[in-house]
Amino acid sequence: MTESLDGATATAVRQPRQQPMFVTVTAVRRLSERMARITLTGEEIVEFDYDGPDHLARVFFPVCEDFRLPVTEQWWPELQAMPVERRPVMRNYTVRRMDYARGEMDIDFVLHGDSGPASAWACAAKPGDRIGVLSDGAEYKPGDADWQLLIGDETAIPAIAGMLENLRTPAHTVFEVADELDVIDVAAPATWLYRGSGARGAEVLEALRGMTFPEGKPYVWVAGESTLATSVRRYLVNERSIDKKRIYFCGYWRADRPAYD
Repeated sequence: MTESLDGATATAVRQPRQQPMFVTVTAVRRLSERMARITLTGEEIVEFDYDGPDHLARVFFPVCEDFRLPVTEQWWPELQAMPVERRPVMRNYTVRRMDYARGEMDIDFVLHGDSGPASAWACAAKPGDRIGVLSDGAEYKPGDADWQLLIGDETAIPAIAGMLENLRTPAHTVFEVADELDVIDVAAPATWLYRGSGARGAEVLEALRGMTFPEGKPYVWVAGESTLATSVRRYLVNERSIDKKRIYFCGYWRADRPAYD
């Protein structure tokens, strides 16, 4: 791990690593029918810069036996220069837990069979398997909010679950998932909406229309499929007059195309 000394505080300051690192699976545990928690460890994991419950990692999945990662800080052009038959597949995932003392991190994977490379890997993952990770960043910053509104689909469950474990202000939490097989235990009350075959975001919008929001300054965090995230933000700004500066929203994925492909 690279460290420097902060002259003002005389404490070690972690210098984030700027290139991917290998990590190895040590445990796999099912949280629900469609979510698995995979514990990872590695010699360089102490250099992974973690900054909060919605911290994203770029995760690199092998496509062949000769699994290699970019080795420089110019990792993106290096990745693109790899022969396509050896180039790892990259996806973004939330780091659910980081334990520097044990040199471990947990990533929770939504499982949908072999319909995508990440899910296919996670469904078959076992101790000893390797992937690559690179720290990306966190955005959850409730600041001076008096209350919070946390909204997401299946892919946002890990981030919101982490937020609920350390709430400093009251929160209204809404998950929109396919059905009851996606429900997991979380640390605070939450509303679980089942979309079935309906449009993404429709159940959330209907629930929001019936909500009475508290007085005071809000902080809204919404993430998931792009249609859900953008439609919720639009409704809150246009119909509920919430200042857009108090809303963080992110389209984690798009139903009409995979990431990075």
